[in-house]
Amino acid sequence: QVQLVESGGGLVQAGGSLRLSCAASGSIFSMNAMGWYRRAPGNQRELVARISSAGSTNYADSVEGRFTISRDNAKNTVLLQMNSLKPEDTAVYYCNAQGTIEWGTRFDSWGQGTQVTVSS
Repeated sequence: QVQLVESGGGLVQAGGSLRLSCAASGSIFSMNAMGWYRRAPGNQRELVARISSAGSTNYADSVEGRFTISRDNAKNTVLLQMNSLKPEDTAVYYCNAQGTIEWGTRFDSWGQGTQVTVSS
């Protein structure tokens, strides 16, 4: 079992910044891609940003240039720095991690979600 624990959500005014953090724990043998997704009320969950084990990144067009994803491989953590936040960024943000545990079993785990609310 791999558990993901997110932190850093909250309420911020438009134009402000927040930093989300996600820490993975468990019998992790190797960590592959890590990422952040979000789901706004009435919408489907969508990719926000993703980072590979080698550090290559991809972002949703709506956050490109405003959000930055990074990871600490030694600590199995992934961060999302969110700047110039807009009301349309309001959503529950979910951390995702993929990799293998002992004996080569793959995992694809999700965090519990953290609320980000941007007021206008």
